[in-house]
Amino acid sequence: MTDREPVEVTNLDRYGSPPMPWSRPHDRLVATPAEPGTPYFLGTSRPDGRPHAASVGAVWLDGDLYFTSGPGTRKARNLAANPACTFSVGLEDIDLVLEGDAFTAPFSAPSAGPPPWHLYRFAFHTVFGVASAEPYGATRWRFER
Repeated sequence: MTDREPVEVTNLDRYGSPPMPWSRPHDRLVATPAEPGTPYFLGTSRPDGRPHAASVGAVWLDGDLYFTSGPGTRKARNLAANPACTFSVGLEDIDLVLEGDAFTAPFSAPSAGPPPWHLYRFAFHTVFGVASAEPYGATRWRFER
């Protein structure tokens, strides 16, 4: 999948700031791999519906986030039962929550051997952003699924 543009932009700011352009969080996400230590938090649901959150390393590539998880971990078991999940991340001047689905990626490192691989691709459909620096604002971006 390649980077894409939102199909709907909603201004959530109550203080008069205009909606933020998608380029603001997009550019931060693209630059994130160059910033070590940026924590991404993956939110999943247990089979009984209780929430689960875990800090994971993630990389933005061609419009999706990629991350790894062992097959026996709680997050991987949750995703096997229900791929709907969230990612939360605090970037340089904007906090984001991305909603979407995580699937086993269709590829992995050549040295990883044959599938199943434990590399996941997170494809988002909705992003919420709250600016933590000027220009302030709060915006929701929706994308085609």
